[in-house]
Amino acid sequence: MNKTARQALTLCKRIVIKVGTSTIMYPNGTVNLQRLEKLAFVLSDLRNQGKEVILVSSGAVGVGLHRLKLLEAPKTIPEQQAVASVGQSELMNLYSSFFFNYGQVIGQVLMTRDIVDFPESRLNAINTFEQLLMKKVIPIVNENDTVAVDELDHETKFGDNDQLSAIVAGITEADLLIMLSDIDGFYDRNPNEDKKAQLFHEVHHITPELFALAGGVGSKFGTGGMITKLNAAEHILERSGQMVLANGEDPTVIFNIIAGEDIGTLFTAKQAN
Repeated sequence: MNKTARQALTLCKRIVIKVGTSTIMYPNGTVNLQRLEKLAFVLSDLRNQGKEVILVSSGAVGVGLHRLKLLEAPKTIPEQQAVASVGQSELMNLYSSFFFNYGQVIGQVLMTRDIVDFPESRLNAINTFEQLLMKKVIPIVNENDTVAVDELDHETKFGDNDQLSAIVAGITEADLLIMLSDIDGFYDRNPNEDKKAQLFHEVHHITPELFALAGGVGSKFGTGGMITKLNAAEHILERSGQMVLANGEDPTVIFNIIAGEDIGTLFTAKQAN
């Protein structure tokens, strides 16, 4: 008897989890400590179960804005990078504190686009991830906003952490990418504006029609939106991977997803028989 695509998620061993800025911060720009603590608990427990876990975390700029008491992101690249520098250290301090409570060691991995574009640096990145996972460390990944730029011929920026998480899932050959956002999944229209919006439970192909249904950017403190999530899903499907887009309001939902429950939208090339 063939397992359904959802049931097959129970077999996933290497899992990349991406959390958006809206998941770890309140709308007023302060850090959601309760969610960070729950996230540390869930990922540490997955590690205890024998899963290999990689966390791709947004939020450096948002945390930096809060720490510097700024109401909105600055316009210039140097100012943005300065804010990211402050926020990244603050964010890692918070993660270190929460994961320490569960006896889980973490490691920071800051990436720029050129790392995966050049074979030698790409191999070095892969080797780093493999060593961290072998030592039962949870890598926490973010784009290196302090040095990344995207202008003229010098493209070192991923553009958003949705795309980064899909690339990390690819180079580490992860079994599953779980993307936590502030929405329950991918809908045929905006569920915040239309109560008749229908959730896509499974998606097997990313089409122009799906992109037409997606629109807008994410929260005031983030850079993502539904289009960036479809781009990430497209990258995942191109390598026959799997991705679940779900609401990160309660990080323990990760347990339910891995248990094969029908939560969020599953992007998979593997159609159930």
